[in-house]
Amino acid sequence: MHEASTWRQRLYVIIFHTDTPAGQRFDNLLLLTILASLVVVMLDSVESVFARYGELLTAVEWAFTLLFAVEYLVRLYCSPRPLKYAFSFYGLIDLLAVLPAFLALLFPEAQYLLIVRVIRMLRIFRVLKLTPYLSQANFLLVALRSSKQKIVVFLLSISTLIVVYGTLMYVIEGPQNDFTSIPKSIYWAVVTLTTVGFGDIVPVTVLGQAVATLVMITGYSIIAVPTGIFTAELASAMRGDLLSHACPRCAKDSHEPAAAFCSRCGSALFPPGEHEADAPANSHEAAAKK
Repeated sequence: MHEASTWRQRLYVIIFHTDTPAGQRFDNLLLLTILASLVVVMLDSVESVFARYGELLTAVEWAFTLLFAVEYLVRLYCSPRPLKYAFSFYGLIDLLAVLPAFLALLFPEAQYLLIVRVIRMLRIFRVLKLTPYLSQANFLLVALRSSKQKIVVFLLSISTLIVVYGTLMYVIEGPQNDFTSIPKSIYWAVVTLTTVGFGDIVPVTVLGQAVATLVMITGYSIIAVPTGIFTAELASAMRGDLLSHACPRCAKDSHEPAAAFCSRCGSALFPPGEHEADAPANSHEAAAKK
């Protein structure tokens, strides 16, 4: 019984502890296996390759599937909390890595689940050391939260502009030039403003082409706006010497060290009441020191 427990603990250290030499070797081997299985999945989708090596690819794919199934069962066996692992994010990913192949045996029409096997690429994130990058990801989240209001106002302004451009093109071009409705004209405005330009609907009249030119120029000019907003907030979030004192009015929690007023709403960061409340405490501390 003790030997079984010790063996289970050793497996747990090897599989779940990536900071040990054995765990690192296991992770490297698992990473190579995942990449090799992805190559097989991709080759399996190429008709010329599948026609020539279909049986070999199927056999190799089943070998990888069995390996991942054994790995999943071993993880369940050695995990202190099997149910917690089974319903965790990576536990579900591990299950999805092997489930489609077995479903294909029961339901041959389920071959469309081949795309699900590509989900096993997500398992790489368990192997890779993402810890050093988590703090950088937090900077992105802080920047997104800080620029949320500005970006919402920007998107509302662009939406209004798109509706105006679409309606204007419907009036100018009309159904005879494929602008059959305002929603379809708005679709054209979105495609043109985002500089995608599918070309399925094009203005024919001179006035319509002039408006289209204006929409294209507007599209290029607005690309820099959200980028600038987000970049400014990201630079602010990554600056290490920011003041952590939150604004008492809008709750913005990052300001310059010497700032006396909020950069968002303009309110005083340190209302007079705070200094008055701190003054008696400071005087008592000074008296105690004397």
